[in-house]
Amino acid sequence: MGNEEAVFFSRILTELTLSFHIIYATIGVGIPLMIMIAQWVGIKKQDEHYILLARRWTRGFVITVAVGVVTGTAIGLQLSLLWPNFMVLAGNVIALPLFLETFAFFFEAIFLGIYLYTWDRFENQRKHLLLLIPVAVGASFSAVFITIVNAFMNAPQGFDLAGGQLVNVSPIVAMFNPAMPTKVAHVLVTAYMTSAFVLAAVGAFRILKGSNHPYHKKALFLTMKIGLIFSITSAVIGDFSGKYLAKYQPEKLAAAEWHFETEEGAPLILYGVLENGEVKYALKIPFALSILAHSAPYAEVIGLDQFPEDEVPPLYIHYLFDLMVTIGMWMTLLSFVYLVGTWKKWRFTASRWFHWLIVLGGPLSVLAIEAGWWLDEVGRQPWILRGIMRTKEAATTSGQVDLMLLLFAGLYLILGIGSIVVLMRMFRKNTVEQELSDRAAERSGEAL
Repeated sequence: MGNEEAVFFSRILTELTLSFHIIYATIGVGIPLMIMIAQWVGIKKQDEHYILLARRWTRGFVITVAVGVVTGTAIGLQLSLLWPNFMVLAGNVIALPLFLETFAFFFEAIFLGIYLYTWDRFENQRKHLLLLIPVAVGASFSAVFITIVNAFMNAPQGFDLAGGQLVNVSPIVAMFNPAMPTKVAHVLVTAYMTSAFVLAAVGAFRILKGSNHPYHKKALFLTMKIGLIFSITSAVIGDFSGKYLAKYQPEKLAAAEWHFETEEGAPLILYGVLENGEVKYALKIPFALSILAHSAPYAEVIGLDQFPEDEVPPLYIHYLFDLMVTIGMWMTLLSFVYLVGTWKKWRFTASRWFHWLIVLGGPLSVLAIEAGWWLDEVGRQPWILRGIMRTKEAATTSGQVDLMLLLFAGLYLILGIGSIVVLMRMFRKNTVEQELSDRAAERSGEAL
């Protein structure tokens, strides 16, 4: 296998691993916060349904954590196996955030275990709720530290470059690079948003299947409310991300927006197709790109004409940007209409077709997360470490990468199907109604 083939298969395998892992990682970051909110609401309102929400979400969360550990380990392994030259160059820089990510995970796992095995052992449920704080903090900081590694690859700093080597390394300076604030904020907020909409989809699906139990209605209302809050927040952070790109990675912004020539008062291009270098059938919003990039309608936005052709990212990332933004706007609108409709008692928000839209919102939100990560990773090309090392220079020359791709694809298929089967059986055999009945019987027995 030549280097070009090795690079190709290495990129495919890395993309497959990240695409699979990000599903479980996103849920792993967002669900602990949902559990904590549900239990807090249950304690505050003295409502058993919200307490049960926290219990059942926790059981499902454990399964996703287990799969996330496997795929996260695979990513660490593949960094060394597929991109050895990158690890030789930058391994001493990214070692600290990678270690901190592992520490944060174990911090989360320890308190998650204590939380799981201490249900009903606290007379004061607020004390049990306190155990969720380190779980949620650990989950979020796992995402923070691993995202810092990605941010460093986009905006490397904290070292001197001498003889093709990184010397005088300051890991702390490297961690707090210009890309870090917007990337970390966007990853966290979108994880919370996606987790809320996935749980909302589950609640809406149970209602569609004929359950009129208040448990599912409360779960749906709570998660749609949380989803709306974080979808609006993600839009605000997306605006900051655009300004970061305009200043530090203008080639990525220009490629994502099909902005070919530097100009003032640049329009924002949505949708459309590219034919022979000409944009057709697009929706152009006047001055919007200048506003996104510099908060001024007549500001100059750098175009792709300012960069060498071999440093221009693939132009298909425009479609990824459109997909991510469109789904985000749709979910914001859908959740807003649902909440207002529920408050105003609009009939259509309780209809079957509207609930099917909410169910569809779950996988759409996950797709938006995938599109965002593809946009981020592909938009950095041709660099693995921007401005310093190209992707093709970092890859292995091994002739076995194609075999690794098949083996890992099989592993992910087994893990994906297995986790879905386990989750379905777990909740199918232990229904909400049955669990509420059992808990009521337990309390009656204790009272007697």
